[in-house]
Amino acid sequence: MGRIRELAEGLWTGALDPAQHHPWAPLLDCEEVAPRTGFVSSFANATAFDTDEGLVLVDTGSFLLAGQVHQSVRAFTKRPLHTAVYTHGHVDHCFGVELYEQEMDAHARVVAHERVPARFERYRLTSGYNACINARQFQSPPRWPDSFRAPDVTYGDALDVEVGGERFELRHALGETDDATWVWVPSRGVVCVGDLVIWATPNAGNPQKVQRYPREWAQALRRIAELPARVLCPGHGPPIFGADRVRRTLGETAELLESLVAQTLAVMNAGARLEDALATVRAPAHLLERPYLRPVYDEPEFIVRNVWRLYGGWWDGDPSHLKPARAADLAREMACLAGGAKKLADRATELAAKGELALACHLAEMAWQASPGDAGIARARSAVYAQRGRTEKSLMARGVYAAAAREGTEDEE
Repeated sequence: MGRIRELAEGLWTGALDPAQHHPWAPLLDCEEVAPRTGFVSSFANATAFDTDEGLVLVDTGSFLLAGQVHQSVRAFTKRPLHTAVYTHGHVDHCFGVELYEQEMDAHARVVAHERVPARFERYRLTSGYNACINARQFQSPPRWPDSFRAPDVTYGDALDVEVGGERFELRHALGETDDATWVWVPSRGVVCVGDLVIWATPNAGNPQKVQRYPREWAQALRRIAELPARVLCPGHGPPIFGADRVRRTLGETAELLESLVAQTLAVMNAGARLEDALATVRAPAHLLERPYLRPVYDEPEFIVRNVWRLYGGWWDGDPSHLKPARAADLAREMACLAGGAKKLADRATELAAKGELALACHLAEMAWQASPGDAGIARARSAVYAQRGRTEKSLMARGVYAAAAREGTEDEE
């Protein structure tokens, strides 16, 4: 049993702690998971199908680790790249095709959903913003690509591609993105689902990204679960082996999404506010205990917000938030009422010491907004956000709070 299969088995059985094996921590290796089928464990995974007519790749690597994916694939097979399929246009999944084209001095075929080119154009328009997001989310230097390998063939709902006498069935889904593709290879019993499965709570609520589609996501998972798949290759984390495990993973991931959607819509239909949904909607606890559904990247609270945005727009129901005052103006008024910005900062520190971190963050932020030049208040704010970040499970929340903790105190480092 290789390292990839050992990781998959250990996580599934509980022999390994998911908290110690984050799905974004790759093994940087390639392993055969079905006959002539190699699975590359990278920041975003890739799956290599060795056919008699050439290599078919489902996803090709990130703009940072495409070279590693290429090396891992080449350790598995030397066949020239015939077709590459992008499961979606996120930049951790669709780079590196040129590495294969250069070595064979020929053009490979790239296939993707018809919305992928529009995504690439949006990324060019918002490159600075996306660089800032990545820096905040992953605590890394701000970097963002400015060129993308466009697909040669696009499709709308479904496309069957034949290579080497084998059929690769491409199907569109709304999920983490509007351009998602999952790939079923019936001759091998392998289904590649991209980020529809990521060994974590579905990334359906990312607070810094565009709209996600949890209801349709669940429908796609239910459809995939009807296939006789024996191996599921996810976008992140190790493969899932065995038809029963594949069906359970897909079904329970769908169940989690369906529960959050139904509960949030019930609050909306009752005429309540977003804060009511955030206070009452809860993911089924037994599902969050599954090793493939832990909230280590996204989290249910963020999914609730995204459901609200999808069906109800950006307003949260609070009339004062419809056309609000500037945050700094409100902060100065609150500081004046409290007896000064330092009073707000001191109270934030007291609340944080008692573990009331949500309130502490509000007051610390107001104090800083009211008196941004006060070094003592900046340090108090930084300490509150740093403490909150240490208590969070999801990478997204930790990243935002860690970035806030650094803000305003950079000169002191």
